Amino acid sequence: MDKILSDLDIGHAAHLLPIEEVAASAGIAAEHLEQYGAYIAKVAPSATAALADQPPAKYIVITAVTPTPLGEGKTTTSIGLAQGLSALGYRSMLSLRQPSLGPTFGIKGGAAGAGYSQVVPMEAVNLHLTGDFHAVTSAHNLLAAMVDNHLHHGNDLDIDPRTIAWRRVLDVNDRALRNIVVGLGERMDGVPRQAGFDITAASEVMVILSLSTSLQDLRLRLGRIVVGYTYAGRPVTAEDLKAAGAMAVMMRDAVKPNLLQTLEHTPALIHAGPFGNIATGNSSVVADLLGIRTSDYLLTEAGFGSDMGAERFFNVKCRASGLKPDAAVLVVTVRALKTHSGRYQVVAGRALPPEMLEENPEDVRLGAANLQRHIDIVKHFGVSPVVAINAFPTDHDSELEVIRQIAAEAGVRVAVTRHVAEGGKGAVELAKLVIEAADEPNSFHYLYNLDLPLVDKIEKIAVEIYGADGIDLSSSVAKQLKRFEVLGYGEYPVVIAKTHLSLSSDPTLRGAPTGWRMPVREVRAAVGAGYVYAICGEMRTMPGLPKHPDAERIDIDEDGEVVGLS
Repeated sequence: MDKILSDLDIGHAAHLLPIEEVAASAGIAAEHLEQYGAYIAKVAPSATAALADQPPAKYIVITAVTPTPLGEGKTTTSIGLAQGLSALGYRSMLSLRQPSLGPTFGIKGGAAGAGYSQVVPMEAVNLHLTGDFHAVTSAHNLLAAMVDNHLHHGNDLDIDPRTIAWRRVLDVNDRALRNIVVGLGERMDGVPRQAGFDITAASEVMVILSLSTSLQDLRLRLGRIVVGYTYAGRPVTAEDLKAAGAMAVMMRDAVKPNLLQTLEHTPALIHAGPFGNIATGNSSVVADLLGIRTSDYLLTEAGFGSDMGAERFFNVKCRASGLKPDAAVLVVTVRALKTHSGRYQVVAGRALPPEMLEENPEDVRLGAANLQRHIDIVKHFGVSPVVAINAFPTDHDSELEVIRQIAAEAGVRVAVTRHVAEGGKGAVELAKLVIEAADEPNSFHYLYNLDLPLVDKIEKIAVEIYGADGIDLSSSVAKQLKRFEVLGYGEYPVVIAKTHLSLSSDPTLRGAPTGWRMPVREVRAAVGAGYVYAICGEMRTMPGLPKHPDAERIDIDEDGEVVGLS
């Protein structure tokens, strides 16, 4: 029997082109590259300006149904589709988030794709890349240090320590750091107060990196970060603390997108990695503004299901970039719809229940409401979805046929894609349908106008996107929303921080829940990023490690090569 190659084995066996050749295929001249070895480069802002006269690409967003804890393969589908378009003779460009080290060493593993649809070098993508995450971590923690330093040296700004919301960050899953006390020890060790750590992907600096249109825009946004409030209720910003300039200096190189390639030499921009639950969950605007002028098709992935990542892509990211999508790809798997039948319990890090792998098209049909709801969500924005069935070897033809029928009943295109096993040729059917959908005129529009009151924006998302009957606000939340409007945040878009495992705010509700109301337990303002977010459920912004994390299996061999990375 032939050995089954791991993703890392496949990546190591690949023939990579020098990054100058990859850049040239996208029309990016070598003079705009800052190389990190032979196969990775940062792209200078001058490249975007030099390409300004090029016609814009068709803009495609890849989203998904409500994911299982194992994920449904949006990243690998994005990569496979890019390769499939290239196989048909079209120039394509990928724009993807950079993976976080936390999940890479935790339970999820890396996020460079899978099988024969990967961005390579795979280990570089998943381990540090060019250091952007470290720059975010350092800039964020510099501001945290300057907050505590200001308190120590007399608190001239009159900051109320109880209102300080600027925690520290680290790109490692570490539950022991969720809640800490700083300033313990002698008087010179600082002012004692309760604090904590989030994972770097949850930093507002990371969201600012993803939404900024330039280094200058990033500098202005960093200055607007609100770290807390004075005793009189005035917001205290990074600019007030004179920290924003130094933060921008630390982010000067991080704002440049990273250029890599797929296994089939399709160019890929890997840049930024904001958390999908409490932030936008999308790759950077800077990368998209570059990529839109380098190809026939620009493909970007939105985190989690269409209720979260795609909604934020449409309402937040597209507003920041000024770009409008031409089509959407909605990734679905047999196992996801079987999970949404409510008959199975899927747990991250564990094998699927054996009975879930048995042929049972009825289970797929039972979970169909979830797919139907996500199709409706994408259509709600006036964009044509193409359903991509990410096929696994354990799927049965009868189960795939049920998904085809569901898509047909909804009046949308559908294709089975086998890009993991076959690379670009396995995604050609999908690529052809995406071309058709992108060529059709659409009526893309935002869900709400920015002048709508904040509470109405939150309710509009809950009702029209999630299917809730309404929202429930405490008096303190309603008061805080009014205060945000007085402070000038009323015309910001909103982000709903909720579970990604359900269309609702309750992770245990499968399918397409009805007859529920969304509780809003807290609201916060990400003023630098430029949005207000409503917390609707328990959110872990610092994950923990499982009993046996992937870090236990990662090592180097006698030749210094990485092994065990998944």
